[in-house]
Amino acid sequence: MTIDKRKVVYQIYPKSYKDTTGNGVGDLGGIIEKLPYLKELGIDMVWLNPFYPSPQRDNGYDVADYTAVNSDFGTMADFEEMIAVGQSLGIEFMLDMVLNHCSTEHEWFQKALAGDEYYQDFFILRDKPTDWVSKFGGNAWAPFGDTGKYYLHLFDITQADLNWRNPNVREELVKVVNFWRDKGVKGFRFDVINLIGKDDEIVDCPVNDGKPAYTDRPVTHDYLKMLNKASFGRDDSFMTVGEMSATTIENCILYTAPEREELSMAFNFHHLKVDYVDGQKWSIMDFDFAALRDLFHSWGEGMSKGNGWNALFYNNHDQPRALNRFIDVNNFRNEGATMLAASIHLSRGTPYIYMGEEIGMIDPDYRSMADYVDIESKNAYQIMLDEGKTPEQAFTIIQAKSRDNSRTPMQWDASEHAGFTTGTPWLKVGHSYQEINVEKEKKGKIFPFYQELIKLRKKLPIIAEGHYKAALKDSEQVYAFERELDGQKLLVLNNFFATEVSVDLPECYQNGQVLISNYDNEVSLSDNICLKAYQTIAILGSC
Repeated sequence: MTIDKRKVVYQIYPKSYKDTTGNGVGDLGGIIEKLPYLKELGIDMVWLNPFYPSPQRDNGYDVADYTAVNSDFGTMADFEEMIAVGQSLGIEFMLDMVLNHCSTEHEWFQKALAGDEYYQDFFILRDKPTDWVSKFGGNAWAPFGDTGKYYLHLFDITQADLNWRNPNVREELVKVVNFWRDKGVKGFRFDVINLIGKDDEIVDCPVNDGKPAYTDRPVTHDYLKMLNKASFGRDDSFMTVGEMSATTIENCILYTAPEREELSMAFNFHHLKVDYVDGQKWSIMDFDFAALRDLFHSWGEGMSKGNGWNALFYNNHDQPRALNRFIDVNNFRNEGATMLAASIHLSRGTPYIYMGEEIGMIDPDYRSMADYVDIESKNAYQIMLDEGKTPEQAFTIIQAKSRDNSRTPMQWDASEHAGFTTGTPWLKVGHSYQEINVEKEKKGKIFPFYQELIKLRKKLPIIAEGHYKAALKDSEQVYAFERELDGQKLLVLNNFFATEVSVDLPECYQNGQVLISNYDNEVSLSDNICLKAYQTIAILGSC
C-alpha cells in the first residue's frame, strides 16, 4: 500500500459545519454547499465524524446502524450527492469507522440480550467483572440484562465492546467497510482501533486502570492485516488512519509501515497532554514546551527511521482550540496560527486541518455552564465541585478544557449565528464570530497562509517525502527540524513564544532560499537570525 503523501485532510464535525434546513444542526447538504470553499482552500480529502443512526450518548461514536445515515444529517441520497460533487471537485471522503464497540441499541446487542447465543458471542461476556476501568469512569463491566453475566464497555455503558476473536464479527465488520467503499468512499479513520485485540483470557490488571491488558496487543496487527486484505487494501490509492490510544512509536511503525499492509498512518495524542497537571485533563497549566518539542522530535525521528507514517494535527473534535492552548491569542493570533500550521504542514506526515483552524477560530468564551452541551464537561464540573473546588475554579477549568470548545458552529460570516443556521444552533456560536469568520479571514493572513502551505507540499517532494531530523534539540523556545531528500535539505524554525529569540544558522542555510515566513518583512539570512514573536521560517539549504 502506498499513499499519496502530498495530500492534506480536512476534518468536518457535521453537526457544526453548515445547517441548510434551519433546525440548528449541520447536515450533509451544508457540506455539499461548502465544497467549493474547501476546493479553494486546496485540501484533497474530507474526514467526516460519524453521521450514522445513534442515540448520541457519545456524539455518534455509539453507532446503532453502521450502514445508514442519521436523519438529522440527511439521507443516503444526500450522501451519494456529496460524494459525486466532491469527485467533480477533486475532493475525496474519509469516514469514521467505530469498530471497537457499538451502541447497545444496535440490533446485534438487542438480539444478544434477547437470548440469541449467536449474537451473544459478538460481545465480550464474562461471569465475573475484572478490575478494568472504563475510559469514561467507573468499572468497565456492566450487567448483561438479567443473565448474571457482564459485558465489557471500555467507554460509555451504552457502548458494548465487540468480540473481534469471533470470525463472524470480523466478517460483519468487513461488510460494513466494503459497503462504504462501494459508495465511493476513499478513506477510513478507525476509532480507537488499537484496542480491538483483547486477550482471550481476560484477567485483573491493576496497572494503569487495566490498559496494558487491551492496548496494542499483538493480535491487533493480525486483525488489521485481515481487514486490509479483505477490504481497503484492494485499492492502492486508499487512505486509512488509526486512532491509537496510549500507543508507542514501536507499535505505530508496525501499524503503518507500508510493507506490513495494515494502515496508512496513525494518530497519537501524547503531544496534546503537555498542558495537563500530572497527566490530568481537568487542570490548568502553561504548556510544557520542552515536553512538546521532545515528543515531536522522538516521534518524528522514530517514525522516519522505522518507515512509519504520522497523521499530524493540533485540533480535532475532542480538543480545545490549539490557539488558546499554545498561543497568546489576544496579541498574536495571526502569527501564532500560522506558526502552528507551518510546524506540522512542513513536517513528515499527513497534515489534518480541523474545521475553523484555517481561519484561526478560538475557544467560544462561554460565560455559564448552561452554555455547555458536552456530557463529559458537565460530569467533570460536578466532580470538581464534589472534590472541593469553588464554582469559579471549576468553571475556569471547563472553559479551558471542554470538548465543546472545538464543536461550536463554523463561523462563516458576521451575521446572526455566524451564518451557520437560520434557526437556533444546537450549540451556541463563539463570541468571536463577528471578528473571526470565513468571509473576513479569506482576505486576512491565516487562510492564505494555509493555502500556500498546501501548495508547497504538493510542489516540493522534500516536504511530502523527506526524512525528519531534529534540530536545535535544546532550544527553550524554538521547535526546529530538518527535512532531507536526495541530498536536498530544508530547515524549519518555529518560535513558540511571544518573545524574540536569536538562532545560529548552520552554514548550509546562510545562503539558502526562504520558502515561507509568516512575517511580511524580508528575512535576511546570515550566521545568526532573530525570530520575532511566533515567527516561522522555512529555509531551503544551499549545500
